[in-house]
Amino acid sequence: MAKFNSLNAWLDWQATLNPSEIDLGLERVADVLARMGLPDQFDCPLIIVAGTNGKGSVVSLLEAIARAAGLKVCCYTSPHILSYNERIRIDGEMIDDQGLCRSFERIDQARGDVALTYFEFGTLAAIDLFRRAEPDLVIMEIGLGGRLDAVNVMQPDVSVITSVAIDHTDWLGDNREAIAREKAGVMRPHKPTIYGEQDVPASLLAVAEQKSAELYLFGQRYNIEELPSSGEWSLHSPFGDIESLPVPALKGEFQKTNAATAIMALQALADRVNIAYAHIRAGLERVYLPGRYEQLHDQPRVITDVAHNPHAVASLVTQLQAEPVEGETRIVIAMLADKPVEEVITLLLPLADSWYCAGLESESRGLAMQGISEKIARLAQVAAGVKLCAKPTVKAAIEAAMGDAKVQDRIVIMGSFHTVSAAKQYFS
Repeated sequence: MAKFNSLNAWLDWQATLNPSEIDLGLERVADVLARMGLPDQFDCPLIIVAGTNGKGSVVSLLEAIARAAGLKVCCYTSPHILSYNERIRIDGEMIDDQGLCRSFERIDQARGDVALTYFEFGTLAAIDLFRRAEPDLVIMEIGLGGRLDAVNVMQPDVSVITSVAIDHTDWLGDNREAIAREKAGVMRPHKPTIYGEQDVPASLLAVAEQKSAELYLFGQRYNIEELPSSGEWSLHSPFGDIESLPVPALKGEFQKTNAATAIMALQALADRVNIAYAHIRAGLERVYLPGRYEQLHDQPRVITDVAHNPHAVASLVTQLQAEPVEGETRIVIAMLADKPVEEVITLLLPLADSWYCAGLESESRGLAMQGISEKIARLAQVAAGVKLCAKPTVKAAIEAAMGDAKVQDRIVIMGSFHTVSAAKQYFS
């Protein structure tokens, strides 16, 4: 007899099992994995993707290119935007409720009295389901940090670290060197690690040396070259240069770097995964990732983005400035309380003609409407004529912004996965 007969019932129960929402460590997952009789390696290559920003983009690029090559690909990502099922994809399809519930039942029967977290349950379900799917390639995204994240219980063939910036300071440390050390925990001895930005923390280099990892640094071991005449770009790689690549279908100049990082990870698996130039082109042209500079409406133009730390918001601002509008820019913002809210607001100040802030009280770490509106009022006071509107929910804030906007205006909805989820529901 199954413990629960619906996915929502399973998820509600999982959220109560461990007293901590985030409880980093590999012991519980390793214990239950062993009890389930599951090894810490797949029969096919595994790429683990860590990093502060860019993880979702790199996973999507990897998946798009590999699927263009005809490979059966399994992907595990987090968090989700609209449906928990988004986290586990097999051959491009989200896992269905029945498959998830059956896996949760297997995990529950094996775990005994081990108090798994919500995230650990999902990670074990992904591992369980992927082993049964017999894929050609598995891609798993780290949830938080690297060294102690549940995904790191598995043994990757290639590790990717997209970037290192300040985020999740309560768990990872309050400086870039400490955070890099945690993310470097995904490296493995004598295995490739692809690092996706030019600014390399010393601690990351130290861990790579200590572990004897094969480190490929962007700007040193591999780089990109713009081809202005065609608008395309080339990858210079120790595994073999690739000329005349299309601009990725994901918005932002930085996506070429993410694409180069993804291609490098696949090149590092060339002896086990057959990817041709045509597959790379097709993958770059087809790739899709919801909630990253995603346009939801035209006239007024509505853009939504999950950016929630200064590094990601700076990239968002650069992209918005590269695409000016005739009218005003209206910012709808709702964030979690443990994020650097004031730094995010400060980065957005040059763009914002009007602010619409909302509360996320329904989330355990959500920031209340009043908390964010007070910060905006204090930081934006120098800009005369800037409008500030506070609403209890993201939906109400979007309604207010849409009511005020003219057709030539732009509305930017951002600050959290929860904010983007509300935006996508509103415009669906």
